[in-house]
Amino acid sequence: MNLYLGIDFGTSGARGVVIDEEASCIQAEVRYPFHDSPAALTPKIWQEALFVLVEQIPDQLRRKIKAIAINGTSSTVLLVDAAGNPVDAPLLYDDTRGSSVLEHLRSIVPPNHTVLSATSSLAKLLWMRQLPSFSEAKYFLHQADWLAFLLHGQLGISDYHNALKLGYDVEELKYPKWLELLQISIQLPKVLTPGTPIAQLRPEIADKFGFRRDCLVCAGTTDSIAAFLASGAKLPGEAVTSLGSTLVLKLLSRGRVEDARYGIYSHRLGDLWLTGGASNTGGAVLKQFFTNAELASLSREIDASKASELDYYPLLKVGDRFPINDPDLSPRLEPRPENPVEFLHGLLESIARIEARGYELLQTMGANKLSRVYTAGGGAANHTWTAIRARNLQIPVVASLYTEAAYGTALLAMGERKRG
Repeated sequence: MNLYLGIDFGTSGARGVVIDEEASCIQAEVRYPFHDSPAALTPKIWQEALFVLVEQIPDQLRRKIKAIAINGTSSTVLLVDAAGNPVDAPLLYDDTRGSSVLEHLRSIVPPNHTVLSATSSLAKLLWMRQLPSFSEAKYFLHQADWLAFLLHGQLGISDYHNALKLGYDVEELKYPKWLELLQISIQLPKVLTPGTPIAQLRPEIADKFGFRRDCLVCAGTTDSIAAFLASGAKLPGEAVTSLGSTLVLKLLSRGRVEDARYGIYSHRLGDLWLTGGASNTGGAVLKQFFTNAELASLSREIDASKASELDYYPLLKVGDRFPINDPDLSPRLEPRPENPVEFLHGLLESIARIEARGYELLQTMGANKLSRVYTAGGGAANHTWTAIRARNLQIPVVASLYTEAAYGTALLAMGERKRG
């Protein structure tokens, strides 16, 4: 029996899921929590997490794994030298230093393009050009690209989900002509369809960890798309909200919707489009004020049928990407009631309103009418929050069939190879 491994690198940790050819039974699930904030993590820690995860999979299962795929956080990027060694610290998904190059980008890029965001991969790359270390760099890679390289050994390969915010044209499946006008001196990744086999595992990795020599490493995806793949959503109008450290919305649509003014972009998914956006609000803000135990106990005291009158915009720091794309947007967390139940109710309600506003905006811009929302991420387990969100959205809100993005990435690794 062939098995398939999906690895998810999120903001709070790395996870691995092994599935069988029927995809109905999880054979193994492994975790590596990050104890530091995402900003404190280095590629060395990512590398350690990757190999500790792999080691946790039972030997007898590792010998049966036929393919591996990895997802990473969207627009988390790094520069590496000709040997694949990072030459500087990575820039994370929410890093806004690229705002300083947006005016230059606007003079070259088509209006309202996805890359016209302070956090886009392309904006980060242009900002990185001023670094002294840039002269040492040979390749520009996304987090998932680099982690996969550690397994297969081939540099400069990405997938069209990660490369979307680098400017890659996912309709024409090529880099656009206008990208040449930016005169980028560094090697941009070769872009493959997510799930495409890249190469077999490096022999030394296969031998060290007891994998079969013909185990394939496949082109990956982003963490939020992996969560969508895991959810069970398949029809236009169905959506997935990922309630992790941040809030990510993905609505399956027949038509493509793009507008950088609102942080809206569309990923290609077969013949359909995953249109959506990502807000910096979410679970990380909740955890600034409450422990996991407090979140669980206080949530049970909230009457989810009644709307909170508190109107917050919960952010950890200045700036949001969607549905308001404003790097200068200030957090709004006042007034703060003395009763922690009321405060938590206000936070949960406010994040639910941002979610509803996001889906309303996507539909206004031309996406399919929202019919059902699946929920992934840690917030999916909070039944009070689910009820608050359903009241705001006015449609069914259900838990994803599988809530781990690593499961969706394992499906990507399996692809058509289960028949091979």
